[in-house]
Amino acid sequence: MKNFQSKVAVFFAAFLLSLSLSLAVAVEAVEVDDVLAVGAKKTAAARSSQQRIDTLADQTSDLFQTFKQVNKQIEDLQIYNTQLAAQVANQQQSIADLESSIDNATVMERQITPLVLKMIDSLEQFINLDFPFLMEERHTRVAKLRENLMRADLSAAEKFRQVLEAYKIETEYGVRIDSYLDTLSVGGQEREVSILRVGRIALMYQTPDQQATGAWDQESRQWLTLDDGSYRSAVAEGLRIARKQTAIDILSLPVSAPEVVQ
Repeated sequence: MKNFQSKVAVFFAAFLLSLSLSLAVAVEAVEVDDVLAVGAKKTAAARSSQQRIDTLADQTSDLFQTFKQVNKQIEDLQIYNTQLAAQVANQQQSIADLESSIDNATVMERQITPLVLKMIDSLEQFINLDFPFLMEERHTRVAKLRENLMRADLSAAEKFRQVLEAYKIETEYGVRIDSYLDTLSVGGQEREVSILRVGRIALMYQTPDQQATGAWDQESRQWLTLDDGSYRSAVAEGLRIARKQTAIDILSLPVSAPEVVQ
């Protein structure tokens, strides 16, 4: 009986030990699973965190690049604004200078117009007192100047230029030898004659048949007939020179004595 009880006790003890070991293993298995589950969660969380970090890093890099681009644009705009400000300042100065020029031009125009008018009057008076050559052409030129003086579509500068051009033409008359056809009263009859002009020192005429030769007397302001036949050939030669029909040569012509300026 005692042996049986001893065996039962041993069996019961072994059973308790086995049960304890099983429970311990089960508990350890549960703990390992929990640890693994927690580790997996941590790994997943770490992976998610890393992804968020990578995303934030990419966004930060993009923002930094955008910042550098915007900063570069700001610098470029600042440089452009500086240049633009300088241009605006120059334009404002140009506008001020232009306004000043306009004011000065207005004053000059008021001064030029009377000057031009006086120059036209002086030119007309000079033509009337000068040798009477090309009178119709010269008076027509003066009349045109007076007509243009009243035109609103011509600037004061253009009117002044035209007057200077007329003065230039009159000046050139004094240094050229010229000939043209005209009609004069010769021997009481109107006849076509050839006019020979040598600058402003001699003005002569000759009929086509060379039977009548004359010269303008500036003192008496009339045409005089040259009775001396020696002038006939000289005037004929002068006409050929003026027409470029022969080479320039020395001529013996009646020349008026220069006037003494009082």
